[in-house]
Amino acid sequence: MSVAEPVLLAEPRLAVLSGGDVPVKAVGTLGPAGTSSEQAARHVWRTFGADGPPEIRLFGTYEEAADALRAGDVSHVVVASAYSGVNDYYMDTRLALASAFIRDTPLYGLARRRDREVLTDRPRVATHPAPLALITQLLPERFSGHEAVKVHSTSAAAIAVRDGLVDLALTTQPAVAAHDLEFVSRTRTIRMLWSVFVAARD
Repeated sequence: MSVAEPVLLAEPRLAVLSGGDVPVKAVGTLGPAGTSSEQAARHVWRTFGADGPPEIRLFGTYEEAADALRAGDVSHVVVASAYSGVNDYYMDTRLALASAFIRDTPLYGLARRRDREVLTDRPRVATHPAPLALITQLLPERFSGHEAVKVHSTSAAAIAVRDGLVDLALTTQPAVAAHDLEFVSRTRTIRMLWSVFVAARD
């Protein structure tokens, strides 16, 4: 099995823990639109059987999503377990782990603006900190190196390229499509564990 052609998981089931009976009213996670987290949040909405169109609320950071959960503005928050600050969710007595699941992310790759045909030998690459190691794994050999520029999400990375702030983005297929970018590298998914939190009961 090659990295570029992973075997995708079947639609995953959530392992439901305490708090799994909390009705789904709105699912919060990391935005903007096009992140892996958004796709995971949509899976949670479908799995818990909420009626009507998905109510997915996207935040600038996972911390803002946690604030919304504590304030009662969302009923559930989905967090990638690769996120370095996920421990704060587990330690916060106001939050409770309700479920967890494994799900492949959308395809990740290095993308540029379509009108940027010529790139420097050492491009500036916008990336969320969690998948930072993928840059050297995916960077084509024609580049001599890179400078990583950390942003809050894969979609924010795509926006930075769209706006001409950096040369490349480590981002997802949905974000590439949303911002009219194109991949310049091979692509791959990431097999990710996702945690779903609700407000703790008194």
